[in-house]
Amino acid sequence: MVAKLTVIFFIILCLQLGIILILLPWMSIGAFGDWGDNFLLAFLAQKTGLPVIQTAVSSTWFRGAVTGLGVLNLLIAFWEIAHFKRSVRVFEGKENS
Repeated sequence: MVAKLTVIFFIILCLQLGIILILLPWMSIGAFGDWGDNFLLAFLAQKTGLPVIQTAVSSTWFRGAVTGLGVLNLLIAFWEIAHFKRSVRVFEGKENS
């Protein structure tokens, strides 16, 4: 039972993380502002003395890379859903590969 719950929670984690990583770089969220123009990023760039950090993070290349990680997380989640029984067996140690 523990193995099944662990695999289910892993699937949920991958789905949530994938959706967040796909949507977050392209949305403007209330108090935080735009992805490349938020307070925390500006604070980090100011404290480190490296304004190139803010420029790099706000670029579409970086946003695309983060979105790609989100897509990868969704693919992992769907693979785990498709191979649920096998993943549980491997987690329980009943299958070596």
